[in-house]
Amino acid sequence: MKKSVFYLSLLFLFLLISVSVRAQSGISGEAKIDYVPFSNYVRPIDSSKTDAQSNFKRAQLTLEVPISLKMDKYNHPRLWSIGVQGAYAKMENKNYDIPSLPEALPNGFPTEILNAQIGVKHLRSISQSWSLLAMASVGVYTDMEEINKDDVLIQGGVLFIKQFNPNLALGLGPVLTNSFGVPMVLPGIYFNWESRGAFHFKVNFPEGLELGYRMSDNFDLKAVLELGGMTAETNVGGKSILLGYQQIIAGIKPQIKLGKHWIFEPTVGSTLVRSFSTNNRKIKDIFKEKDLADPRFTTTFYGALALKWKF
Repeated sequence: MKKSVFYLSLLFLFLLISVSVRAQSGISGEAKIDYVPFSNYVRPIDSSKTDAQSNFKRAQLTLEVPISLKMDKYNHPRLWSIGVQGAYAKMENKNYDIPSLPEALPNGFPTEILNAQIGVKHLRSISQSWSLLAMASVGVYTDMEEINKDDVLIQGGVLFIKQFNPNLALGLGPVLTNSFGVPMVLPGIYFNWESRGAFHFKVNFPEGLELGYRMSDNFDLKAVLELGGMTAETNVGGKSILLGYQQIIAGIKPQIKLGKHWIFEPTVGSTLVRSFSTNNRKIKDIFKEKDLADPRFTTTFYGALALKWKF
């Protein structure tokens, strides 16, 4: 028995795309591809590893464009920006049989997932150490079987962020979402703690954590633990269901600066957790107890290439 945490994964996705306490004076973005090879499906009913296998390939693009940036009386930025994010994943599934499939997914796991959204963000100070971050976004989250109004998710929120010192910040506030059919408010959380020496660390909720050593101005070697995922609306038995894909990876990530504006970040590691979860789009199911664990996959290799830019 375990409580569903799928609603948190939706907030994770929203915050990963939207939260940035540091204002950008120019256009910034990231293009990334990641790959997980075939690994074995673990049957939820008895936690047995089966011969069925699935892989995961994804391309992502994130872009943020400031439309207004001024410094206030506290010498802190007052920012308005527009953000665009897109992610497309392709999966192959083989050797599955009907009895081994999870009850909530009688037709098996998806072969495609598309997440695309556009949003607006406003950051401003309300005192010397407190800031307000307001966000709103609309996006399409689909398994590509059929794209309709059920695939459109609207989210917005306000976070009140306390900057304890230059390296430590905590934010809390309400987040509004229609993920469960009707608009409802859920808690939003942001936490960032980091050091800036040659040996350095960063703990960021909900992104993950990293520990690194800066070998030169242009090369930084990091060990990372990263949380990520995707969301898709799907139809099962005539009912609208939200499908969540979650993964936690551990690996080594060199960071290489390519001049003033570009950063190249490859990652090599393994998947610690890779699973799917499903939720009915009803408020009463948010904390509903599950009789079975979420369907998951065995640990395997993880690789990624990312190119970041800031002008």
